[in-house]
Amino acid sequence: MLAKDLKTGTVFKHNEAPHILETVTVQSPSARGGNTLYKFRARNLVTKQKADLVCKGTDNLEDADFQKREVTLMYTDAESVHLLDSEDYNQYSIAATDVENEMKYVAEGLEGLIALIYDGECVGLQVPATVELTISQTDPGVKGNSATGRTKPATLETGCSIQVPEYLKEGEKIKVDTRTHEFLGRA
Repeated sequence: MLAKDLKTGTVFKHNEAPHILETVTVQSPSARGGNTLYKFRARNLVTKQKADLVCKGTDNLEDADFQKREVTLMYTDAESVHLLDSEDYNQYSIAATDVENEMKYVAEGLEGLIALIYDGECVGLQVPATVELTISQTDPGVKGNSATGRTKPATLETGCSIQVPEYLKEGEKIKVDTRTHEFLGRA
Protein backbone atom coordinates (compact mmCIF):
# COMPACT_ATOMS: atom_id res chain seq x y z
CA MET A 1 0.00 0.00 0.00
CA LEU A 2 1.18 3.51 -0.74
CA ALA A 3 2.23 5.80 2.11
CA LYS A 4 -0.19 8.52 0.96
CA ASP A 5 -3.14 6.09 1.38
CA LEU A 6 -2.43 5.23 5.04
CA LYS A 7 -4.87 6.45 7.68
CA THR A 8 -4.96 6.26 11.47
CA GLY A 9 -5.64 2.68 12.56
CA THR A 10 -4.08 1.05 9.48
CA VAL A 11 -1.88 -1.97 10.21
CA PHE A 12 1.31 -2.45 8.14
CA LYS A 13 4.62 -4.30 8.35
CA HIS A 14 7.76 -2.41 9.33
CA ASN A 15 11.05 -4.10 10.36
CA GLU A 16 9.38 -7.53 10.01
CA ALA A 17 6.76 -6.73 12.70
CA PRO A 18 3.16 -5.48 12.49
CA HIS A 19 2.64 -1.82 13.40
CA ILE A 20 -0.57 0.14 13.86
CA LEU A 21 -0.62 3.74 12.69
CA GLU A 22 -1.47 6.23 15.45
CA THR A 23 -0.85 9.66 13.90
CA VAL A 24 -0.18 11.04 10.42
CA THR A 25 1.37 14.43 9.68
CA VAL A 26 1.63 15.71 6.11
CA GLN A 27 4.42 18.13 5.23
CA SER A 28 3.98 19.89 1.89
CA PRO A 29 7.04 20.89 -0.11
CA SER A 30 8.13 24.52 -0.03
CA ALA A 31 9.97 24.37 -3.34
CA ARG A 32 8.74 23.52 -6.79
CA GLY A 33 9.36 19.86 -7.57
CA GLY A 34 9.71 18.87 -3.92
CA ASN A 35 8.09 15.74 -2.56
CA THR A 36 5.29 15.73 -0.03
CA LEU A 37 6.49 13.97 3.12
CA TYR A 38 4.28 11.84 5.36
CA LYS A 39 5.40 11.55 8.97
CA PHE A 40 3.95 8.56 10.79
CA ARG A 41 3.87 7.63 14.47
CA ALA A 42 3.19 3.90 14.76
CA ARG A 43 3.12 1.35 17.58
CA ASN A 44 4.58 -2.13 17.27
CA LEU A 45 1.70 -4.51 18.00
CA VAL A 46 3.97 -7.17 19.52
CA THR A 47 6.48 -5.18 21.63
CA LYS A 48 4.26 -2.06 22.08
CA GLN A 49 7.21 0.23 21.23
CA LYS A 50 6.64 3.45 19.29
CA ALA A 51 8.26 4.02 15.91
CA ASP A 52 8.54 7.20 13.84
CA LEU A 53 8.68 6.93 10.04
CA VAL A 54 9.08 9.52 7.31
CA CYS A 55 7.98 8.47 3.81
CA LYS A 56 7.31 10.02 0.43
CA GLY A 57 3.75 9.65 -0.83
CA THR A 58 4.81 7.11 -3.44
CA ASP A 59 6.75 4.86 -1.02
CA ASN A 60 5.25 1.39 -0.71
CA LEU A 61 4.65 -0.19 2.71
CA GLU A 62 3.96 -3.89 3.11
CA ASP A 63 0.67 -5.23 4.49
CA ALA A 64 1.01 -7.03 7.82
CA ASP A 65 0.09 -10.71 7.96
CA PHE A 66 -2.59 -10.94 10.63
CA GLN A 67 -6.25 -11.84 10.99
CA LYS A 68 -9.17 -9.53 11.62
CA ARG A 69 -11.88 -11.20 13.71
CA GLU A 70 -15.24 -9.69 14.64
CA VAL A 71 -15.58 -9.76 18.43
CA THR A 72 -17.90 -8.61 21.19
CA LEU A 73 -16.86 -7.17 24.52
CA MET A 74 -17.36 -9.68 27.34
CA TYR A 75 -16.02 -7.66 30.27
CA THR A 76 -13.13 -5.52 31.45
CA ASP A 77 -11.13 -5.69 34.64
CA ALA A 78 -8.29 -3.59 36.06
CA GLU A 79 -5.60 -5.12 33.82
CA SER A 80 -7.33 -6.58 30.76
CA VAL A 81 -10.12 -6.33 28.23
CA HIS A 82 -11.77 -9.69 27.49
CA LEU A 83 -13.30 -10.31 24.06
CA LEU A 84 -15.35 -13.12 22.52
CA ASP A 85 -14.98 -14.12 18.85
CA SER A 86 -18.39 -13.88 17.16
CA GLU A 87 -17.78 -16.84 14.83
CA ASP A 88 -15.91 -19.59 16.70
CA TYR A 89 -16.37 -18.32 20.29
CA ASN A 90 -12.66 -18.16 21.11
CA GLN A 91 -11.86 -15.82 23.96
CA TYR A 92 -9.11 -13.22 23.67
CA SER A 93 -7.58 -10.93 26.27
CA ILE A 94 -5.54 -7.80 25.72
CA ALA A 95 -3.95 -5.42 28.21
CA ALA A 96 -6.24 -2.49 29.00
CA THR A 97 -3.37 -0.01 28.62
CA ASP A 98 -2.79 -1.19 25.02
CA VAL A 99 -6.35 -0.32 23.95
CA GLU A 100 -7.22 2.61 26.24
CA ASN A 101 -7.78 4.97 23.28
CA GLU A 102 -10.15 2.52 21.57
CA MET A 103 -12.05 1.73 24.78
CA LYS A 104 -13.19 5.38 25.00
CA TYR A 105 -15.75 4.51 22.31
CA VAL A 106 -16.73 0.96 23.30
CA ALA A 107 -20.13 0.77 24.96
CA GLU A 108 -22.01 -2.38 25.83
CA GLY A 109 -23.48 -4.06 22.75
CA LEU A 110 -21.23 -2.24 20.23
CA GLU A 111 -21.25 -4.03 16.87
CA GLY A 112 -18.40 -3.93 14.38
CA LEU A 113 -15.59 -4.33 16.92
CA ILE A 114 -12.57 -6.00 15.25
CA ALA A 115 -9.73 -7.81 17.05
CA LEU A 116 -6.35 -7.97 15.34
CA ILE A 117 -4.95 -11.48 15.80
CA TYR A 118 -1.23 -12.14 15.23
CA ASP A 119 0.19 -15.63 15.95
CA GLY A 120 -3.03 -16.63 17.75
CA GLU A 121 -2.89 -13.70 20.17
CA CYS A 122 -4.93 -10.50 20.22
CA VAL A 123 -2.53 -7.59 19.65
CA GLY A 124 -4.93 -4.75 18.85
CA LEU A 125 -8.50 -3.57 18.60
CA GLN A 126 -10.27 -1.57 15.89
CA VAL A 127 -13.50 0.28 16.58
CA PRO A 128 -15.94 1.36 13.84
CA ALA A 129 -15.31 4.75 12.22
CA THR A 130 -18.50 6.13 13.82
CA VAL A 131 -20.25 5.06 17.01
CA GLU A 132 -23.49 6.08 18.69
CA LEU A 133 -23.14 7.10 22.34
CA THR A 134 -25.38 8.76 24.92
CA ILE A 135 -24.47 12.04 26.59
CA SER A 136 -24.27 11.33 30.33
CA GLN A 137 -23.27 14.80 31.56
CA THR A 138 -23.23 18.27 30.04
CA ASP A 139 -24.20 21.80 31.03
CA PRO A 140 -27.71 22.87 30.07
CA GLY A 141 -28.02 24.94 26.91
CA VAL A 142 -28.91 28.62 27.07
CA LYS A 143 -32.22 29.50 25.41
CA GLY A 144 -31.70 31.22 22.08
CA ASN A 145 -28.25 29.74 21.40
CA SER A 146 -29.39 27.11 18.91
CA ALA A 147 -28.31 29.06 15.81
CA THR A 148 -24.74 29.74 16.93
CA GLY A 149 -21.77 27.55 16.20
CA ARG A 150 -20.58 27.52 19.81
CA THR A 151 -19.77 24.26 21.55
CA LYS A 152 -19.60 22.98 25.10
CA PRO A 153 -17.90 19.95 26.70
CA ALA A 154 -19.95 16.79 27.18
CA THR A 155 -19.10 13.53 28.92
CA LEU A 156 -20.33 10.41 27.13
CA GLU A 157 -21.53 7.13 28.65
CA THR A 158 -18.05 5.62 28.25
CA GLY A 159 -16.36 8.48 30.15
CA CYS A 160 -14.95 10.14 27.03
CA SER A 161 -15.24 13.93 26.78
CA ILE A 162 -15.87 15.72 23.48
CA GLN A 163 -17.12 19.10 22.30
CA VAL A 164 -20.80 19.20 21.26
CA PRO A 165 -23.12 22.00 20.08
CA GLU A 166 -24.76 24.03 22.85
CA TYR A 167 -28.31 22.87 22.06
CA LEU A 168 -27.68 19.22 23.06
CA LYS A 169 -28.69 18.01 26.51
CA GLU A 170 -28.14 14.98 28.74
CA GLY A 171 -29.63 11.68 27.62
CA GLU A 172 -29.43 12.41 23.87
CA LYS A 173 -27.77 9.87 21.54
CA ILE A 174 -25.12 11.30 19.24
CA LYS A 175 -22.76 10.03 16.53
CA VAL A 176 -19.04 10.39 17.18
CA ASP A 177 -16.16 10.00 14.71
CA THR A 178 -13.65 7.70 16.43
CA ARG A 179 -10.75 8.79 14.19
CA THR A 180 -11.04 12.55 14.77
CA HIS A 181 -12.85 12.45 18.18
CA GLU A 182 -15.49 14.88 16.88
CA PHE A 183 -19.26 15.20 17.11
CA LEU A 184 -20.97 14.23 13.82
CA GLY A 185 -24.66 14.67 14.58
CA ARG A 186 -27.64 13.30 16.43
CA ALA A 187 -28.24 9.57 16.19
